[in-house]
Amino acid sequence: MHRFCITTQQVVIKNKMVGVIGMRKKFFNFCPIHCRCIGFVIVLIMSLNTWGQTETNKAIIELTNLGFENIRCIETEEECIYTIENNVYKAQGVGISKALDIIQQHGLPISKRCTIIVTHLEIPELSLTYEPNKSDTTNIKSAHGWEASYTIDDSWEIIKNEKTKNSSRYKVDILVYPQLSYKNLIITQIYQALFTLNPAIEVSFWPGMKLTGQLIVPIYNDGYSIFQNKIHPGFMTLSQRFRLPYNIKGKATIGYFNADRYGADLMLFRPFKTDERFSLEGRIGLVGIGYWDGFKLHYDTDMAWTWAIGANFYWPRYNTNFCLKGEQYLMGEKGVKFEMTRHYRYASIGFYAMKSKEANSNGGFRFQVLLPPYKQKRHKFIPRVSTSYNMGIAYNAGNEQYYYRQYRSEANENIMNNNSFNPYFIKTEINNNY
Repeated sequence: MHRFCITTQQVVIKNKMVGVIGMRKKFFNFCPIHCRCIGFVIVLIMSLNTWGQTETNKAIIELTNLGFENIRCIETEEECIYTIENNVYKAQGVGISKALDIIQQHGLPISKRCTIIVTHLEIPELSLTYEPNKSDTTNIKSAHGWEASYTIDDSWEIIKNEKTKNSSRYKVDILVYPQLSYKNLIITQIYQALFTLNPAIEVSFWPGMKLTGQLIVPIYNDGYSIFQNKIHPGFMTLSQRFRLPYNIKGKATIGYFNADRYGADLMLFRPFKTDERFSLEGRIGLVGIGYWDGFKLHYDTDMAWTWAIGANFYWPRYNTNFCLKGEQYLMGEKGVKFEMTRHYRYASIGFYAMKSKEANSNGGFRFQVLLPPYKQKRHKFIPRVSTSYNMGIAYNAGNEQYYYRQYRSEANENIMNNNSFNPYFIKTEINNNY
């Protein structure tokens, strides 16, 4: 009985196994095409997703290797968003077009928008947007379809918390600012001249912040103050850039400025939403007199207000900006100033005229030129040494010594740098590079 029971169980188990095997054979004989189709679709979806991520990673790696900083990328159902910061090329238009070329080489999404947000010290300055159409391909060879604007919209809110590649924080720049000053005030000498080399250390510790410390090193002094014969501090400032609602950009600065002034300064800029060729700007400062005798500071505790408010019109065809402002200057006089400045890739040239009740009319011209090397690469956290981005001279045709005086709050504040992120200028530079 015992052996018979075992045999019966074996027969039953064997019959069940045969049934299962038969069902498996029937299943695979019935569904080979369906299984292959499903597998092909799954593999295709995974491949497309991997391809997109690979192409995006290639663009990020190439941008990082070239030296671009604060790089981010995120893809949503509606758009692909990048952030880049150009600290490689001194001409922003050239740098942005190089980054655009890299992103285009690795393909743009066919069915969704692509947005590139250009930052400075991690604060958004302008956006470049491409809207696809039916004739697009994944390899776009022209930048004429990109639109540039001060407006950032919601793209920045989507990407701002993403981790950055190649952060610009804690990286030190040592920039040498050459400065030439001259004046013609005495009959026995045609010009009194002063030439200095002014090295400055610049570093950022958080978004929008920049710390600057500068030394004035006299090289040639013929007729200027005896205080200019000594090495002494120049700009010593802490600035904070920021962006407010309604497309308002601003910068607040405290410290020691030029023109023998120390104190605090606030600048605001707002383009018109309907037409960004028009814009408003404002500035207010509270400053006191201070000058250096070597490394000893002599200062007056009395402080005075200065301010300016004006309107701009930018003519894209000729990259020329027209500005009309009402101002209060360092001596307390109030006046009106008109400025016209034309911008080129490597230079900016402008004319100005001023009028106040306290002084005669005055005017002149000024220019800034970009200084070589035009491309500079940073090696990790090793301090980067280079010339300043540009150098300029202002000519005072009226030879006015006391009235119409103003200060600059940072070492790199000038007509050329102030126009670096103008979307119309950037658009022209991008189109000229293709």
